[in-house]
Amino acid sequence: MPDPAVPPTPPVPLDALLAREDLGLRRIAGPGGPGIVVHGAHTSEMADPYPYLLGGELLLSAGVHIPEDAGAEYFDAYVSRIVAAGGAALGFGLAPVHDTVPAALVEACGRHGLPLLEVPPRTTFSGVARAVWQLMARARLAELRRVTEAQQSLATAAARPDPVPSVLHQLARRLGGRAVLYGPQGTELAAAGRDQGEGARTALAELARVVRPDAGRPASATDTAAGTRLAAYALGTGQGFVLGVAAPRQHPGDHTIASVAAVLLSLLTGEHQSGTGAARSSALVRLLLGSPPEEVTPLLGGERWRVVHARPDARAPDSLAASALGAALGSALVDPAGETVRVLVPADRALQALPGWTLGVSAAVAPPDWPAADTQAARALARARATRVPLVRHGSRAGLAGLADLVAPHDADAHARALLAPLAAAPALTETLRTWLSLHGSWDRTAVALSVHRNTVRQRIARCAALLESDLDDPDTRMELWFALRRT
Repeated sequence: MPDPAVPPTPPVPLDALLAREDLGLRRIAGPGGPGIVVHGAHTSEMADPYPYLLGGELLLSAGVHIPEDAGAEYFDAYVSRIVAAGGAALGFGLAPVHDTVPAALVEACGRHGLPLLEVPPRTTFSGVARAVWQLMARARLAELRRVTEAQQSLATAAARPDPVPSVLHQLARRLGGRAVLYGPQGTELAAAGRDQGEGARTALAELARVVRPDAGRPASATDTAAGTRLAAYALGTGQGFVLGVAAPRQHPGDHTIASVAAVLLSLLTGEHQSGTGAARSSALVRLLLGSPPEEVTPLLGGERWRVVHARPDARAPDSLAASALGAALGSALVDPAGETVRVLVPADRALQALPGWTLGVSAAVAPPDWPAADTQAARALARARATRVPLVRHGSRAGLAGLADLVAPHDADAHARALLAPLAAAPALTETLRTWLSLHGSWDRTAVALSVHRNTVRQRIARCAALLESDLDDPDTRMELWFALRRT
C-alpha cells in the first residue's frame, strides 16, 4: 500500500499527550519515544477503521465493535488495518464496555509496533481530542513565531556589510543544519553551519545540479541522504546560483524560512532587471551626454534626495555588501568607493541606523545641490565615526541656523570669505578646523574623523591660529569661525 497522506498540520509528540496529568493516559504496549507523533484524534467503533483514516491519527475506541468470542485473529486483523492506514496510536477506553484492555489486543499492538494507550474511565474521548488540538495549536503558534523571527533575522543579516555569509549563517542556525551557496559552475562559494558528513555533502552538491536554470528543470528539489534532509533552491537571477540546505530534521516552517533566504540571496547575487533598472540606465546615459541633473531626476523617481555615506564597522565593503546596504536603505543608486559606500536615497524614505554600519546623512536637496549634499554626508559620517554613534544627520543640531537667518545670505557669504581668506590656499587646514570645532576641540575625535594622527591635528590647528591671527580658545572666536565655515 502507498504511504497515506498526512494532513499539513503541526504534529504533536505522543509523549506530550501522555504527560498531561489531567488525561491520565498510560501506554501499555507498542514503542515509545519522541519520534512518535500524532496529527489528530479520531473516534471510531468500526471493526475496520481503515477507510476512515487519513494517517497519523490517534484512534480512540471503547471496544464496542469487539465480538464476545473475539480471538487473537480478530485483534491481529484489527490492528494490522490500523497500521496499514497509517494510524499513529490506538487509545482504548475503559468502561462502560470493557473493564480492562483485552490481553489479545495488547499482544497484537506489540506485535505490529502500534502504541496502545489505556484511557481511564474518567477521561472522555472528546477530552483527549481537545487536548490533541490544544497541543497542536500551541505547536502551530510556536512554529509561526519561529518562522517570523527567522524572517526578521534573515532580513537583518542581508543588510550587514557581509550579507551573503550572514544570511547563510542565520539560515543554518535557524534550521539547525548547514547552508551552502553554489556558484554557476557548481562550486561551493560560501557555507555556514555544521557539516552533515561526506555523504550528505556529496548528495547536496548533486541535488544542486538538479535545479540549474535549464529548460524543464525544477526551481527546487528535496532528497534524503544518510538520515539528513536535503533541499536545493535555484536563485531567481538566471545566473546559475543555487542555495543548498542540509538539516538532520525537518519542521513545517523550514521550507518557508529557506524560501525567504533564497529570495534574499537572489537579490544579493543578481542584477535586478526591471523597468526601474532601465530608467536608471537611461538617466546615466543622459548625464554622460550632458543633460542637467534636474532633467534626469524624474527618471529616478523623486524630486528631492539625500546622500548617505556609510562605512562598515569591520572590513572594507565589497559589491555584495554595498548592494545589500542599498536594499536596506531603499535605493539601488549605490557607489562603493574604497572604504566608504555612497547611496543616493529619495528624501521620502525613512533612514534608520543599520547593524554593522556607521552612516552620515545629508539634508534633503534638489538635484543641482547633490555635490553639496555629498560633502554634507561626508562630514556627517566623519562626525558619526568620531563620536561613535551609528548615524548622524547633517543639520541635526540647531546650531547657528536661527542666527544665520538674521543675516542676508550675500553679506554672510562675503563675511565668511573674508574671515577665512588666510586658509583659502590650504583646504586641509579648513577641513581640520571645521572638524575640530564641530567636535568641541577634541584632538582624539578629530584625529579619528580625519584618519590622521592627533599630533597632525595639533599642528594644523596651531597653523590655523597663526594664519588667522586668532585665539582659538576664545569661545567668541570659535563661534564666529563656525558661522563662517557653515557658509562654505
